[in-house]
Amino acid sequence: MKFIIVGFGRIGMRTARTLQNEGHDVVVIELDDERVERATDEGFVVVEGDGSTEEVLVEAGADEADALGALTGDLNTNFSACIIADAHGCRTVLRVNEDFSQQLYERYTDTVDEVIYPERLGAAGAKTALLGGDFEVIADLTEQLSVAGVDIPEGSPVIGERVIEVSLPGEARIYAHGREDESMTIPLPQTRIEAGDSVAVLTDPELLADVRATLRGEGALA
Repeated sequence: MKFIIVGFGRIGMRTARTLQNEGHDVVVIELDDERVERATDEGFVVVEGDGSTEEVLVEAGADEADALGALTGDLNTNFSACIIADAHGCRTVLRVNEDFSQQLYERYTDTVDEVIYPERLGAAGAKTALLGGDFEVIADLTEQLSVAGVDIPEGSPVIGERVIEVSLPGEARIYAHGREDESMTIPLPQTRIEAGDSVAVLTDPELLADVRATLRGEGALA
């Protein structure tokens, strides 16, 4: 598969490396000269320019790419990149920061395919480590697995269940949980799911659609 990564900072670099190690074609878009040089030295195809402009995205191959990850630290750049990439038929992943409000979340999630919160995942990992858990197990597996967030609607069959006991397809697992308008953290053993909650799941990419359907009560997918 072919992916475009906008931004070769901490998140973009690790994502690009993971995809490259799995044998995918990766094109990096970056403005900063030092990061451009670093990405080039690591063997990536690099387009130097502003990832929020259509000209640069087309040069990076937006018409042929399967998906685009807008992973810079600037929300406006990320959102613009996703809007343009979507118009060219790409799946879009938008990076946001911890200050992202519920109002903005609802606005942007209607437009992009996925929203990710790297800072929240980092906080969840730190909490697990402090409590004696082994968050590195998740980190070691993420090259073969997908991580995704799912909002729990009214009527979901998992409402009322303890987070740690929810049964999902395959070996999928919930590893973080948050109440509406709250940050995600590692759930305590007694935490039960309520309507409006969000959960983060770790799963085989091929099972992601079924996992979402299970959590949202949408039935088995064909």
